[in-house]
Amino acid sequence: QVQLVESGGGLVQAGASLRLSCAASGRTFTLYNMGWFRQSPGKERDFVAAINWSGGSTYYADSVKGRFTISRDNAKNTVHLQMNSLKPEDTAAYYCAAHRGAWGLQITVAGNFDAWGQGTLVTVSS
Repeated sequence: QVQLVESGGGLVQAGASLRLSCAASGRTFTLYNMGWFRQSPGKERDFVAAINWSGGSTYYADSVKGRFTISRDNAKNTVHLQMNSLKPEDTAAYYCAAHRGAWGLQITVAGNFDAWGQGTLVTVSS
C-alpha cells in the first residue's frame, strides 16, 4: 500500500499562493488516482481536487475551480496542489489521498480512498 507525506502548508495572507506537495512511497504510484481533501475543525473532510493515474484527467470542487491546480509527476511519485488567490475560507488541514479504482465521481468521496497522508495545515488570514 502506498504511503503519503504532505508538505507545503503555512500561514499566508488572503490573495497569496501556496503549493502543497505529496510524496508517495512504493512502486505502485501509477496504480492510483490521487486526491486532495481538506478539513476544518468540527467539519467533515471535503473534496478539493483529484487527478487520474496518468495526469490526463482532473476534477475540482466548485469552491476552488479556477484558483487551484492539481498536478502529478509519476517519475517522482509526487502530486501537487497549486493554490492561488487564497481566501480565509480555504483555511483547513489539507490531506493527500490515494484511490485505486475507476475514475469517476467516486473520487469526490473520502470514504473511497485507500490511503491518506497525515495532513498539512493551511491558514489564510484576512
